[in-house]
Amino acid sequence: MIKLTLRIASLGLLFVFSACNLTQNSTEEKQIISPTQKIETPKATLNASAVKEELEFLTSNDLMGRNTGTDGIEKAAVYLEGILKKNNIKPYYKTYRDSFEVKGATGYNIIGFVEGADPVLKNEFLIISAHYDHIGLVSPIANDSIANGANDNAAGSVAVLELAKYFATAPKNRRSMLFVFLSAEEKGLLGSKHLAKRLKDEKLDLYVNFNIEMIGVPMQGKDHKAYLTGFEESNLADKFNEYSDEKILGFLPKAKEFDLFRRSDNYSFYKEFNVPAQTISSFDFTNYSYYHQVQDEADKLDIAFMTDLIESIIPGIYTMANTSTKEIKLN
Repeated sequence: MIKLTLRIASLGLLFVFSACNLTQNSTEEKQIISPTQKIETPKATLNASAVKEELEFLTSNDLMGRNTGTDGIEKAAVYLEGILKKNNIKPYYKTYRDSFEVKGATGYNIIGFVEGADPVLKNEFLIISAHYDHIGLVSPIANDSIANGANDNAAGSVAVLELAKYFATAPKNRRSMLFVFLSAEEKGLLGSKHLAKRLKDEKLDLYVNFNIEMIGVPMQGKDHKAYLTGFEESNLADKFNEYSDEKILGFLPKAKEFDLFRRSDNYSFYKEFNVPAQTISSFDFTNYSYYHQVQDEADKLDIAFMTDLIESIIPGIYTMANTSTKEIKLN
């Protein structure tokens, strides 16, 4: 269990937001910033056994590596829809599915919707996303040819599931939130390209896309829990850590070297909307050896770390959903 605290600008609201009240007695006096007030927010105590159960389902051999357009990923889609429905998370469209064509097959993005409570700010959206597809079957190793994709990216998908469950029961946010499970990332970000264009054409007011990728194992020797791709593109990391009263997000030189900012689904939203759209990850190129291999299995991941990280990012997301103004900005 972690203690979650957020900054507030109004004690009249149950959920809280960050702002500075400026007072000025005359044009010659300097602005005075009032002390920041804090309030304890609804505690996030995630169930590690639920994290483990969801991870094990999404990485089971029955799903055959969740390749887009296959029976396996269809089973994953039905599973995700079932959990959203069970937790009273509404579909954004008529159904949870946003369908698109990919190489002669049909792909499905799955979208859950938690509407904001503020009559004005509910028209601004956060998108919390992860891709739930993987690469399917590969060359066999020890008679195993199913690439189950535990870290890439069942782990991120479980995080989005758990966050959706939390925000569906937490006091209503001022802004609206979409919890999005993207398909065909492994085929060239095709699912996110389709959805980003669709939402842009529908004139959705996107504030931030917070994408989650490969968070199954901890980094070693770092003073932060995860890194942010495109670190210098916006003030997201600094504000997120401020909101969290903890250094959650940091910079990974390898992420810049390999241009990870443009290699995950966040980039599709960045290109369409020109807003902060970035990915968090804990895969640092040294702490996990099974990228796109059959050994990327659920039992290789650190459930306790995953659970703690998901809990730890709630205050930052909670605050982004409730600030009076859009404080996260591109640099």
